[in-house]
Amino acid sequence: MADQKIRLGIGFATGRKNFRKVLNTYIYSWKESRIPGAENVSLSLFVAYDVDYSNTQSTDYTNLNQEVVDVLDEIYFIGKKRILKKSQDLIRQGVMTEAEAKLVFGTGYAAKRNAVLYAALESHMDYLLFLDDDEYPLAVTNNRDTALWSGQYVLPYHLASIGNADITNGCHCGYISPVPHIQFDERFSEQDFRRLIRAISNDVINWKSIRTIMDNGGVTYADTSVLIHQKPEEVPEVNGCKFITGSNLCINLKRPERTFPFYNPPGARGEDTFLSTLLGERTVLRVPCYTFHDGFSAYHHLLDGVLPIRLNAIGTDSGKIVSRFYRACVGWVRYKPLLLYITDRDGYDASIRHMTAALDDVLPKVCDHFQRKEFQKLSAELAHYDKNVKKHYAQFLRVQKVWKALLSRLETL
Repeated sequence: MADQKIRLGIGFATGRKNFRKVLNTYIYSWKESRIPGAENVSLSLFVAYDVDYSNTQSTDYTNLNQEVVDVLDEIYFIGKKRILKKSQDLIRQGVMTEAEAKLVFGTGYAAKRNAVLYAALESHMDYLLFLDDDEYPLAVTNNRDTALWSGQYVLPYHLASIGNADITNGCHCGYISPVPHIQFDERFSEQDFRRLIRAISNDVINWKSIRTIMDNGGVTYADTSVLIHQKPEEVPEVNGCKFITGSNLCINLKRPERTFPFYNPPGARGEDTFLSTLLGERTVLRVPCYTFHDGFSAYHHLLDGVLPIRLNAIGTDSGKIVSRFYRACVGWVRYKPLLLYITDRDGYDASIRHMTAALDDVLPKVCDHFQRKEFQKLSAELAHYDKNVKKHYAQFLRVQKVWKALLSRLETL
């Protein structure tokens, strides 16, 4: 590493009390890594928090452990009031309109990520590493039905590669998929479920990957070859996308003009997927560091050193699990029309017809199997987001245009 200090921002878009415990783990991991040149790295923290997400209060985020505070050179907490003030300042300066401010910095995960990204750029960070409050710096592999755990030095791995890339993205294990293990029968067959998944999924979330995860009881295990070889690899372009995830994600800020904003359709997710559609001319590297996704908030004690020898299978006997799967289906259906519109304009109408026909056919069986009538609403969700796809595409382009204006403003500061 160079003698000049490297300024690394750590970014969270969060709404859970567990945030502080997760942050502590990453900071302690950084201290313990003792990598050569660590003294030349300046760490700063950027936290966009939402007190309404899980009924929290600001002190659930701001009351940090003093040992953690001592490691950080700068700390930025970005709540609703701070975002509003920043938006109003930019509106007064003529950088954006009120409507544009709501698009870029309004509500939802994309807006929170944009607030973190813009604050990091304003603070002249060299790099920004996004982490999630339900992902821990651990990798788990499976050996003869026994879970084997290894610590992961996430920050050092990104720092080692981000200087040669626009984006570095790590790997994920644990409960990544919301799809539970399903016992098929004559009333709800594997073919029925495959048709549902194929209708609402994309090139990353597809039937092949889902079937493998289901066979493992809903758990994604770390690839031992990735852990052993430890070489970053370029992310390939698939159907116009260099697919990334929103966490374990580092963005190079040294050339701000090469950054893009996040966007998702109102009420949807997929901000990482839509960013993926813009990365064709960017260098995107997959780095060999894992985070464990605690998707059902069932393994908080991992951060206290409790390492289970086997991970629980995700079945359909829990209402919480079925609800999470339903919310995931809604999220996929809400963002797939825009993804298709961006990546396959010519085939868009045919794809939507195929999705509609598949859902009309299979959703009654899905409702019956899960004993949840709300799955039938997926058809209406698809129709709504199909109807508004051109509007959402215009917003997607508008956000990028506004982002360029924001970057131009930064050049004058």
